[in-house]
Order: sequence, then C-alpha cells, then structure tokens
Amino acid sequence: MTTVSVLVANAKGGCGKTTVATNLAAASARAGWATVLADCDRQKSSLAWAQRRPEDAAPVTVVDWVKSVTRLPKATQRLIIDAPAGVRRKQVEELIGDVDVIVLPVLPSLFDETTTRRFLGQLDKIKPIRKNKRAVAVVANRVRARTLATQRLESFFDELGVRPVARLRETQTYAQLAAEGLSLFDLDTQRVRGYREDWASLLQFIGDQA
Repeated sequence: MTTVSVLVANAKGGCGKTTVATNLAAASARAGWATVLADCDRQKSSLAWAQRRPEDAAPVTVVDWVKSVTRLPKATQRLIIDAPAGVRRKQVEELIGDVDVIVLPVLPSLFDETTTRRFLGQLDKIKPIRKNKRAVAVVANRVRARTLATQRLESFFDELGVRPVARLRETQTYAQLAAEGLSLFDLDTQRVRGYREDWASLLQFIGDQA
C-alpha cells in the first residue's frame, strides 16, 4: 500500500508545529493506519511526546531523523514529519522527496505573517511545489474568535490569496494532553470532540492526496 507522507514545517519557530505533527500522527493511528512520526527537530519534542504515550493508545512508531533520514518500516502507511524549527528552503528541498502534503501552521502574529510570507515565496521556487506536484495546506493555528489578532490574520490570508485549509482554536487542552503523550484523537469527551472538529477539513485534505 502506498505511504502518504506529510511534512509539517514553517520557517518561524514556536508556531505549534509539533502539536500539529503529533495530533496528525495520533489521528492517523486511530484511523487504523500504520503510522510513523519522524522527528527532525533538535529539541526532539515529538520523540519526547512518543516516549510518554500510554501503551493502550493507538500505536505511533517514532523515528529520530535529527541527524539523518533512516529507512521506514515496510508496513508504513502514514508518515508525519516534524521538520526542524526555523526550517529553510534548502532543508525543505532535502526533506520533500516523496512527500505528498506540506502543512504550514501560522499563528495570529505580525512576526509569523512576515516570516510566512517569505517562506511561502521560497516554497514557490521549489520545482515540485511550483508545478503543483506537492499539496500545501496552510493552517491558522491557535486562533481566538472575535479578536483583533485573528482578524488581522484573516486579512493577511486575503492579501496573499491563501485560503486556510483549517482553523485550529486556542486551548490549553493540547498542552495538557501532550504532557501525557496524548492528543485530541485519543480521548472522546464532549469538550475534546468539539476541538477535534477543527481538524476535519485538514484530515480530509490529506486523505484526498492518497
């Protein structure tokens, strides 16, 4: 079976990249896919998350790609790559390989907007992306309804002509679950289900690339 690969990346650190990567990995595992989470970040936050993951949670195999890219288990059906913090165009080109989707989290912040504008321009120069052979999903992350910061972010997207694939609301639930090696997709409370709905369009987008 073909492996669907997702690269979670942004040139701006602190954009919630690892939170997105770990939740995507857990969502894939819960859906029954043999899932691998590759950590390329020197902070190894995804690795730390996986080490805390309970044995009864949907299994996610984690690999350390900080120094070099290693072979995947043959049974891999979903690969989620947590790119290095502050990833540059050259690093993206090295990682892109057979990647199907690049997920780009963006925070409601002037600094994130500036860096994202530059990073998207760099991505457009990468041949597979320029020729639409790689799908790019921009995700508005940690948004709060009816705030000036979120309104500004929406205006920024309009200016770029970019339509976010998903808008993930701000909540401390992510941090609380991550501390236990869990994600929104590992619990089934009413509160968690509400936040999980934010991910539906992104998961659909990724699934469409299979």
